[in-house]
Amino acid sequence: MKIKFDIDCTPEELRTFLGLPDLAPVQEIAIDAMAARTAEAVAGMNPEAVVKAWPGAGGPALGALKAFWTEGTDKT
Repeated sequence: MKIKFDIDCTPEELRTFLGLPDLAPVQEIAIDAMAARTAEAVAGMNPEAVVKAWPGAGGPALGALKAFWTEGTDKT
């Protein structure tokens, strides 16, 4: 035997019916805080320093990558 219920309600109505708290204000505060931290990080970012910090971003690694692609395209 199967019994099926279709309940038509909004998420807010269901949350209220189940007695769950509305966390929307908390989520907004968290998102605003993350956006502020991201803006601070981007404002103080020096692209050249970021690229230099990546291991193998230039020099021999770049030459090896170029050689890999040119060797792959030369062989037909």
